[in-house]
Amino acid sequence: MSRLCERYGISRKTGYKWLERYQAGGTLGLEDRSSAPHVSPHRIAPEAAEQLLALRKLRPHWGPLKLLAILKDRAPEMVWPAASTVGDLLRREGYVTPRQRCCKKSSGGGPVVFPDSANDSWAADFKGWFRTKDGTRCDPLTISDGFSRYLLVCHAVPQLTFDAIQPLFETAFRDNGLPKAIRTDNGSPFAARRGLAGLSRLSVWFLKLGIWPDHIAPGRPDQNGRHERFHRTLAEETASPPALTLAEQQDRFDTWRQDYNAHRPHQALGQKCPAGFYCSSPRPFPVKIADWDYPADHHIRRISADGYLRWQDQKLYLSEALRGENVAIAQQDDGNWWIRFREFDLAVLENISGKVVRSQLARSDKPETNPKTVT
Repeated sequence: MSRLCERYGISRKTGYKWLERYQAGGTLGLEDRSSAPHVSPHRIAPEAAEQLLALRKLRPHWGPLKLLAILKDRAPEMVWPAASTVGDLLRREGYVTPRQRCCKKSSGGGPVVFPDSANDSWAADFKGWFRTKDGTRCDPLTISDGFSRYLLVCHAVPQLTFDAIQPLFETAFRDNGLPKAIRTDNGSPFAARRGLAGLSRLSVWFLKLGIWPDHIAPGRPDQNGRHERFHRTLAEETASPPALTLAEQQDRFDTWRQDYNAHRPHQALGQKCPAGFYCSSPRPFPVKIADWDYPADHHIRRISADGYLRWQDQKLYLSEALRGENVAIAQQDDGNWWIRFREFDLAVLENISGKVVRSQLARSDKPETNPKTVT
């Protein structure tokens, strides 16, 4: 035995171990054996596993972190396993369907407005249309608070137009006050390709309310990724499968919105619910939007119905979204002119060429006279 063990580079103890296994079980006794302990202190207790699986049946789209957050709150005296252990339990019991992984691209950008508190920035978008079982098209408009993830609006609209969605925004403003900014994509009716600064009727209305229209870069939905990811959850939990009719689908949206805000834990909020972080804005929705009082050195011009501005015998196109509105022209130190709408700079009018040079929408660095807003 000593010479044999020396030939194969093992100890005599190991040699005698394999000899005993062979004598007891033949060649089958030489197969590898499991190294798992007979008793594991980290194994999920039967009672904990039962409660986890029962809650998962009620909440089929919740992951380990949300399940644990609810159960720890219900029974803090119990010893609950780690989230990874719960994930293993859900996979063993067939509650998890693996998703096909895709390559993620770096966003390379982020929101212009970083929310530090509720109502600093809202996000708005259309989820993407689908049909209810009776064949009716459903286009949900969703509006959420960027800081608290509180879902303010989830409502199907008949058309993606200003007239269809403006009442929904107005209701949200009346119920919750005005945000500082609203983050959207560049599609209609949030923005327009033709005209200055991508202005649409909706974004002009936002400007009149003192709300910054925070448009993402064209073709960059990842810059509103938080809201886009929320839409996947909305589809999974309310439209898979869709309801029979549009009215029933809206009932699902309304019920789910209440549950999402008050009962669904959110990982970014430390597994707390959005309702615990949201409060109404101190800026109320005005009963009437007062005219803006520009400084005395500004030249006031009214935009025509076809979107043109008359200045020094010239007819300059700005945007049809501004029709009927007053804009101001103020001279710069270099001789060129700012074209301003309320407290926002829209473009530069060159003094020599007389051309309107487009620029990104910006807040004027010159303090303006505040309007007498009626609330």
